[in-house]
Amino acid sequence: MMRRSERILENIPVGALGMIPVTGCEELGNKVNDYLVKWRRESGHQYQDDVAFTGYLRDSYIIDAKVPRFGSGEAKGIINDSVRGKDLYLMVDVLNYSVTYSLTGYTNHMSPDDHFQNLKRVIAAIGGKSRRINVIMPFLYESRQHKRSGRESLDCALALQELVRMGVSNIITFDAHDPRVQNAIPLSGFETVSPSYQFVKSLLSTVDDLQIDSSHMMVISPDEGGTHRAVYLANVLGLDMGMFYKRRDYTRIVNGRNPIVAHEFLGSSVEDKDVIIIDDMISSGDSIIDVATELKRRKARRIYAAATFGLFTNGLEKFDQAYEEGLITGILTTNLIYQTPELLSKPYYINCDMSKYIALIIDTLNHDGSISTLLNPSERIQHVLQLYKNNEQISE
Repeated sequence: MMRRSERILENIPVGALGMIPVTGCEELGNKVNDYLVKWRRESGHQYQDDVAFTGYLRDSYIIDAKVPRFGSGEAKGIINDSVRGKDLYLMVDVLNYSVTYSLTGYTNHMSPDDHFQNLKRVIAAIGGKSRRINVIMPFLYESRQHKRSGRESLDCALALQELVRMGVSNIITFDAHDPRVQNAIPLSGFETVSPSYQFVKSLLSTVDDLQIDSSHMMVISPDEGGTHRAVYLANVLGLDMGMFYKRRDYTRIVNGRNPIVAHEFLGSSVEDKDVIIIDDMISSGDSIIDVATELKRRKARRIYAAATFGLFTNGLEKFDQAYEEGLITGILTTNLIYQTPELLSKPYYINCDMSKYIALIIDTLNHDGSISTLLNPSERIQHVLQLYKNNEQISE
């Protein structure tokens, strides 16, 4: 991983750093905060007498913010610390369904809509007093509703415009379902970050007998929409890629969509090759398991599924079964969204920790530095590949 010391942080910070992990994002927020505190303790003593660096060294950058609810389920945002002049980073996990609240005596699980509303409440509580507001929203709210087909709402575009109208300067998300949604806010900061490096590093740290060349390994896109991910990963690893496309029955609608008739494969032979299937999310998991089944039919060796977001909306039983049957060897997803304790305990699950990467992005943006090197991980991937091939320890 790129070290903080490798970057040149010469610029004066935009403002004193403040982080607000909105309800449901506290665990990831605390990990990011730990990195920031550690790094600034190591390097910040040189600035301690400089007035431009006021508030640079702190025991914690987390601002005390709450969103309490009334018995009716209504809520309000409250900030208990001063935010005047601060460069604020609000982190929100819109998919954390484990957070509950009481609604006239009933227990309600928070939906993405509830989390987005909480984010807006915190921004409203800031009340324009901060120097800058940045939103880190790993899973972009409503990003699957990103384009129109027929007379329907454009929820993602509306949400982005609403945040910008409320004073948000930068929106940082990970692996947006379709990055073109940023066209809705062309004059504001919008970054979609790929976790390719973390996938490669976690896989190489876990599996010690991979042969990373085009004769022994292949990258697969499970559908035509995600080919750019597979093309990028195949290029930096020096592998071939293949893709599936879904043949659908457009004469019928089942559960709101046209049913998939078959998965057709395009690409060279996968026989006796280890395969990485890469996608932006695993939702129910049907698609990944169908693709893995097709690959096994074509005599693929080990199959690893890597997805930025592991939603597992229909539970983990089918993955347990796929693992037991030897269909899938490993599943890699990130800690950018809520992970159940059950998922973390699975023998096939490989967790990709993104907290250090987020901390690097926050630290650099706070110094008004360029994050372009952070957004392009190809050099770091080559470095970790070299370590792996030389049987050297892959550092954290």
